[in-house]
Amino acid sequence: MRYVVPRPAILISALLTTILCASAQTPPPQASPVADAKPLPPRASASDYQAHAKAGSVTIGAEFNGHFVPTPGGTYTTEDFVVVETGLFGDPDARLTLSPDQFSLRINENKKTTPSQSVVLVIASLKDPEWAPPEPSSSKSGKTSLSGGGGGGGQGDPPPAPAHMPPELQHAMIQRVQKAVLAEGERPLPQAGLLFFPYRGQAKGIRSVELIYKGPAGEVTLPLHP
Repeated sequence: MRYVVPRPAILISALLTTILCASAQTPPPQASPVADAKPLPPRASASDYQAHAKAGSVTIGAEFNGHFVPTPGGTYTTEDFVVVETGLFGDPDARLTLSPDQFSLRINENKKTTPSQSVVLVIASLKDPEWAPPEPSSSKSGKTSLSGGGGGGGQGDPPPAPAHMPPELQHAMIQRVQKAVLAEGERPLPQAGLLFFPYRGQAKGIRSVELIYKGPAGEVTLPLHP
């Protein structure tokens, strides 16, 4: 029996073919859209916030943002909540047990205060003001037929389905907001983060705002300007 030894050129060609086929089947790694999801950094001092006050040895700064949700990766909105950015400062090497449950909000001098809510409840109402849905193709065709004198103008067509933010953009928005929330547990100071309070009215209807802190450091009320 005669054995045929493959030539080196044939072996190299076959190897290259195998590598190219494998590369075509394996999608290239993609950068994570949430790589820039970072915690909200504290400002230089408590006096850099809209209002600040002391609770024991801790100084709390706070700023009312209305329906805007500021994060290091972008600013978003929520129609169902108002947002307060807060920062807590203390002595060197100071630590403090933090929780959003330690904060509540009094709006328009209401006797009843509103407790801070979990960011999980906020996610459903988050929006990116910089994202706009693409124009439906049906509206484009309708404009064309009207301008060209065509009949019907697409009036009998069903309305287009509502456009949704692409999943990767929505995921990045959620991750950024979650990262910007005030951290829980025992933490070294300074610390900063966002607090959310349910309020579905327009921000211009808010005449007065007070942030109330009751926690391990003591109690304090910060008047905020809407």
